[in-house]
Amino acid sequence: MYLPKVIAYNAKDETACKRYAIIARYLGLKGNTDEELKDALIARVRELDKELNIALCIKDYKGGIIDEKEFLDKLPEVAKNAVGDACTGSNPRAITPEVMEKLLKACYYDEEVDF
Repeated sequence: MYLPKVIAYNAKDETACKRYAIIARYLGLKGNTDEELKDALIARVRELDKELNIALCIKDYKGGIIDEKEFLDKLPEVAKNAVGDACTGSNPRAITPEVMEKLLKACYYDEEVDF
């Protein structure tokens, strides 16, 4: 459920977008530009989520992972810890705790990542 949002966020970096386009082509997805191919990749991942009965967002996860109030209460700390995680340092696009909060909210509510 996170991968489509992370792809959309990282693809704002031109090099990352080109890499996602390569993956999309490898998978046989269609598009005339790197942007179209990246969008096709995101759409395919979302299709796979549906096929595998994976919720498209945290809020809709079967049985509930976390209720909205608890999620929002813990969000600043979770975002800060996520940015500080060693894996985040290898991300192709830098992120601040404030932007990580926006990204995690997009994952919770299934909102578009346009930042």
